[in-house]
Amino acid sequence: MSEGLSTLTKLQPAIIILAVVIGIVLGQFDFASSDGSEYLMEFFLMALLFFAFLGIDIRDIAKAFGNRKFTATALTLNFIWTPVFAVLLGYLFLSDSLDMRIGLLMMLVTPCTDWYIVFTGMAKGNTALSTSILPLNFIVQVIMLPLCLFLYLGTTTSFDIGPVLGGIAFVLIIPFVLANVVKMLMRRSGKEEKLTDTVSRHGDNLQLLFLCLAIVVMFASQGKMLVEEPQLLLRMLIPLGVFFLVMFIISQLVAKRLRFSHPDSVSLTMTTLARNSPLDLAIAVIAFPFNPLIALVLVIGPLIELPVLALVAHVLLRKDPRRKKDTAQSDIE
Repeated sequence: MSEGLSTLTKLQPAIIILAVVIGIVLGQFDFASSDGSEYLMEFFLMALLFFAFLGIDIRDIAKAFGNRKFTATALTLNFIWTPVFAVLLGYLFLSDSLDMRIGLLMMLVTPCTDWYIVFTGMAKGNTALSTSILPLNFIVQVIMLPLCLFLYLGTTTSFDIGPVLGGIAFVLIIPFVLANVVKMLMRRSGKEEKLTDTVSRHGDNLQLLFLCLAIVVMFASQGKMLVEEPQLLLRMLIPLGVFFLVMFIISQLVAKRLRFSHPDSVSLTMTTLARNSPLDLAIAVIAFPFNPLIALVLVIGPLIELPVLALVAHVLLRKDPRRKKDTAQSDIE
């Protein structure tokens, strides 16, 4: 992935916000809340995951262990500390809403597997290192998310965990199998390199397309609810703001303590800040069909997250000692 941001990537937060607005506007009309909307949303989300799986090669997992110190640190922060922190934030700021706590937990326990690399490149971080840990992050979160939900929901009587786990399996297995069948057929026909190049150039845009289509359908079906409860966005600002601030500080301190280079420090910060909302959204729609508030939380998340990542990338770029050195040299000359 190139270190620069494409025009479409730069506009990603605005595009997502536009999809939300379109969905809310459509949601004020009765036709938008039809019973078939959930199936249309499932199709868009599973299409999104299909293209995500096309870009994940589980054979590359071994590459993550080339830098054991980085991998162990990232896994510890993402999959040991973050779930505990997510539960704590939920009880501190969303104690009156189990649905919102579940949405927050789902969002925070799944590290991003796509746009964090773009923001890593934007901040001049080690994109190769970030890419190497991507398949491992993806596989671990697929295991961790059901486990966290099982442990968390096991303490309540509000949900039947069986259908939840079944829904997770359904939404993951079908796109995963289809994507790997396509890759196997392309490999046998000698066109694997062509597929890889196509996914590299267009995969992120296709994922964004299907994510926005799913967002439009979801907000169209739940638009009236969000208009009636605009405080949802404000309520999510606090726990997510605390999460991003604390994780930024922790990742920077840990990287400094372990003497990571600046590019490696950037990679650690981005992989511990960015979250995998599309995966969570796809699972939430199928696993919690009668709890739309959970999905709404997961749509609101990126509206806060993406501007934060852009800001963090700017801050880290200004902290880059190589940039300061170049600036000082320029001043001398």
